[in-house]
Amino acid sequence: MKTLLIKTHEVWLETIMAAFMSQTKNRQTLYEFSDILWRHFTWIEHELIRHGESYDYDRDTIPVKVTHLREILSDITRRLSEIDLQLISCPDRDLAHRISTDLRYIEGAINHMSDEIVTAFDVSRTIDGIALTQEATDALTLFLFEESYKEYELIMIYNYLKAHSDDPFLNRIFQILIDESFFHLRSFGSMMADMGILGVPRVIHKSLYQVESVEQFLRDGIEEEIAAKQQCLDLSNAVARESKELAAFFEFINFQEDYHVSLMREALDHYAQMKA
Repeated sequence: MKTLLIKTHEVWLETIMAAFMSQTKNRQTLYEFSDILWRHFTWIEHELIRHGESYDYDRDTIPVKVTHLREILSDITRRLSEIDLQLISCPDRDLAHRISTDLRYIEGAINHMSDEIVTAFDVSRTIDGIALTQEATDALTLFLFEESYKEYELIMIYNYLKAHSDDPFLNRIFQILIDESFFHLRSFGSMMADMGILGVPRVIHKSLYQVESVEQFLRDGIEEEIAAKQQCLDLSNAVARESKELAAFFEFINFQEDYHVSLMREALDHYAQMKA
């Protein structure tokens, strides 16, 4: 089951990377398949917890630098076939059947996808034909690398906290933050692909999600969100002269961070009430 979790983690991440690379209707389909694979991941994780097995989010590196979409799609289908064979280790046979039938459908659909030339690694560092200054381009590049990793990290951390919590109030907040980070990851990942600088987030060390104090994690998280807000404002200002659309997008992200801070403060207040 632990191997099943790792392999599902890897194929989920590879599928969302493939979605970023696509510039056709394949992108939306791959997003939808990555959503299904993410659900598989959380269901397998629940099985491990239910059976009292320890686990972490370690995984192998995922090579995604390709020149044609078909190359990564072929690797995804290979991984799906391997996971299907490994489902024999899943004690919940209804769950195993559900995952297996999903995988077979996804594999068949991917095999019929049209190929595309991939430009997600050409390092053009241009986006939507906008002529950004060198300073703005550098700021945007750095922001996207840092924030895409941060959003992936937050998805995994909040998912781990939610999986190990039986508090409905906290789990509601964790789920909102997971959903928000998915939106940000998709937005930033798509922008990175358009700029030819797409990269896979690095593996997260278990000390980041197997936290000793959730309260301290939330306090630190509030400070990080406030810093991210300032980064968004700085980036909005940096690109405002060349692109009002880009500036508005980063201001939009800044306002979303306000709500994240509010949610984390709610969670801290909840912890305080529990102790009172």
